Amino acid sequence: MEGLITAARGVAGFLGVLGSLADPTRLRLLGLLERHELGVVELCEALRLPQSTVSRHLKVLSEEGWLTARSQGTAHLYRMDGSLSASARRLWRVTRRETRGWSLYEKDAARLSRRQRERQREAEAFFAGAAAEWERMRTELYGAELGGEVLLGLLPRGLVVADLGCGTGDLAARLARHAARVLAVDRSAAMLRAARKRVAGLSNVSLHRADLEALPFDDASCDAALLVLALSYLVEPERALFEAARVLKPGGVLVLADLARHDDEAFRHRMGQANLGLDPDVLAALLAEAGFGAVRWAPLPLPRGARGPALVVARAEREKTPS
Repeated sequence: MEGLITAARGVAGFLGVLGSLADPTRLRLLGLLERHELGVVELCEALRLPQSTVSRHLKVLSEEGWLTARSQGTAHLYRMDGSLSASARRLWRVTRRETRGWSLYEKDAARLSRRQRERQREAEAFFAGAAAEWERMRTELYGAELGGEVLLGLLPRGLVVADLGCGTGDLAARLARHAARVLAVDRSAAMLRAARKRVAGLSNVSLHRADLEALPFDDASCDAALLVLALSYLVEPERALFEAARVLKPGGVLVLADLARHDDEAFRHRMGQANLGLDPDVLAALLAEAGFGAVRWAPLPLPRGARGPALVVARAEREKTPS
């Protein structure tokens, strides 16, 4: 077996890898970290175990190559390593199959889901109260050009474009001048009420209330998509990227702009956001996993006087042949 279990490590290495799975707490951790990127605090809450216990088991799993970690301020976020070897993946598939339906897995997942829903409710409450002031707030924090011609210039003209997380409809109204049709989506009823006024009279714009993780569109029905200041409000932004890939035609273009990774927890809470932005390298990896190629990203300089965290803008194309 290669990868995790190398010839150089031999039988002792093989037994060590098996040993890393021979503990119920480590199996529970991997069960969550296979699907989520989580910090120690979140894992402690989900497993209802003390930090010292969770940290000890994370150390074992990291040393045996099951996990990757990255810094977020003073904390670390963990996830199952996406580059596991074929042999390690086979071993994990067997483990997962044999533990399917385990009550501890189900309880851990339920507790984590409750915590994530609380984060999502923060975002919903924020937008319910901020709809009337959102454009002013966005301009003060990120500048007037965030949704302007800078982003629109990255999209071809005359296409069917999905504006995912359309907010009050400012960008959808601008897109209407460039696109054949604009499909504008938002979860917030308050935002969509404001958007309805903004796009009134624009016959090529339609508004849809839906989650970005479950879009109400057919597969390969859009030529291009925009995600502007949307991913930072999602507990699992990768799910929205997979959905964007699903509704895009092969070769379709995704353009997104969002917060780069930052450490300002007070800002996150004040703005009702679900995460602290996206590390550009992590964003590129998530796009690739979702089925996008030709990924390009760059920092988006804030204009003088803007008070928000730094931004990143990215462009990617839906792969013509899924990998």
